[in-house]
Amino acid sequence: MMGAILTVFRKEFRENLRDRRTLISALILGPLLGPMLFAAALSLNIERGTLENDRPVMLAVSHADRAPNLLAFLHQYGVTIEPVSYDDPQARSAVREHRQTLVLVVADDFGPRLSTGKPAPLVLYADSSDASNARNIGRVKVLLEQYGAVLARLRIVARGIDPLVLSPIVVQDIDVSTPATRSVLALGTLSYLILLTTLMGGMYLAIDATAGERERGSLEPLLTVPVSRHHLIYGKILATCAYMTLSLVLTVTAFAIVLRFVGLERFGMSVNFGPVVALKLILFCLPLVPLGAALMTIVAAFTRSYREAQTYLGFVLIIPTLPLVFAGVLGLRPTAGFMAVPSLSQHFLITSLLRDEPVSAAYLGLSVMVTLAVGAVLTLIAGRLYDREALLG
Repeated sequence: MMGAILTVFRKEFRENLRDRRTLISALILGPLLGPMLFAAALSLNIERGTLENDRPVMLAVSHADRAPNLLAFLHQYGVTIEPVSYDDPQARSAVREHRQTLVLVVADDFGPRLSTGKPAPLVLYADSSDASNARNIGRVKVLLEQYGAVLARLRIVARGIDPLVLSPIVVQDIDVSTPATRSVLALGTLSYLILLTTLMGGMYLAIDATAGERERGSLEPLLTVPVSRHHLIYGKILATCAYMTLSLVLTVTAFAIVLRFVGLERFGMSVNFGPVVALKLILFCLPLVPLGAALMTIVAAFTRSYREAQTYLGFVLIIPTLPLVFAGVLGLRPTAGFMAVPSLSQHFLITSLLRDEPVSAAYLGLSVMVTLAVGAVLTLIAGRLYDREALLG
């Protein structure tokens, strides 16, 4: 039995080495180009963040002469003031049309109310839907609150009261995160990309196993050879697994190399992706390979043409990666139930490695056993499908 399966495996593996489409998909586009694009985008984002931190905040102030001390305070903290003469409609229009990013309007009674100890009105116009301006909006709001707090303390001191009465509670923030755990904030989509490129590495070979053979008219002669049909498909699935494993190894290796040059250290992060971590990551993801190969082969068995199989498998690739999306959105943490979900458990294992946290042996064993069990069941189903006479229809 194993001899027949290995013979089919060698045949499929060699034939697909000559297929440019398979090689480009399995060994170039996903494994190499994907990590390079990811690292380039991450580096660009880091450079942009660095430039924004160094760039002064531009603040248009209407009736700036009414609050000279406030403007001096803002200028002291790196805010560049641009005097303007806007009323309410003009300020709204300037921000909405992006002629100004922030507009501060000082009310005409600002000074008198401030001198009498009453709340002095300021109006800050900003566009909260402009993500690129969120940092500046937050910074200006914090500075205005700090200025108000300074005035409040001065008023308390002037009345002979200890300003500490304004601070009944003092909260001391202690950040227990490490550079490795903080890096996951920037590498959140890494597990998604690794699993996706692994699946794509065997997609074209899985399509060719049934849909491609049927479309070329070579499926019927293939089934007449003196080898059990399910042994044929097992050999094809094994070849698909081989290409998926190659794709996984190349992808992880490429990530381990390119992430060394993204510069996360400038933000107090460190990439925990050395050779040992890369090897563990590959081993943790390997159980998902036969599951993905069998699943794609089953879907291809129900299609009539190569293009149809391509269309359906494009949707099927979403299934293993969909739990990862929910994990990110809902902020899920590893539990025994979640570790019994293939692909989601691999996501948690990858995240633990990147965070340099110990991996629970129980969770690891549960992930491996469940993923391999589901892969074995799907492989048996694929073998049964190949035994059907309707396969030739």
